[in-house]
Amino acid sequence: MKPFTYCPACASRLEDPSTEGGARCPKCGRSWYQNSSPTVTAALVDGAKVLVTIRAHDPKKGQIDTPGGFLTPGEPPLDGLRREVREELGIDIDVSFEDFVQGVPHTYGDEEDWVLSLGFIARPLSLALTPADDVADALWVTSGELDDLDWGWPHDRDLTEIALKRTSRDPGTPTER
Repeated sequence: MKPFTYCPACASRLEDPSTEGGARCPKCGRSWYQNSSPTVTAALVDGAKVLVTIRAHDPKKGQIDTPGGFLTPGEPPLDGLRREVREELGIDIDVSFEDFVQGVPHTYGDEEDWVLSLGFIARPLSLALTPADDVADALWVTSGELDDLDWGWPHDRDLTEIALKRTSRDPGTPTER
């Protein structure tokens, strides 16, 4: 069973996984489960445009996705999303749980580990982007351009489309590029 073959508690070989996905240790009786790792991502919307990023590293190097990443253990989703966007783009965002629009399980990386992507609509508090080394580039695109992009994961494309359909901006929001 991925990630364990041996019990982390007593080092005995685990039994084959059950239909529920857990593998039991015959020696100590504990069960171990393969759980999806939580990730967060955001469709950053400004007017009729959404920000997408080009991945600088594998997996999916050179393909389009939305800013975000893995939560650290015990990290609340909104804190993790704000941290990831700040790390990747150098900006702060306006986001709340009311902006949650998508939860998608999918595989990630060469080993196809399961993750659960939590997708939000967010608003940039600044448009002065400073992409980090894991972002090759950041692009503002319209709904008419979404199908022409080489998406790393289809759910990111879906998230941007949902965001553009649901979002209308207030006059006082960032619009300078």
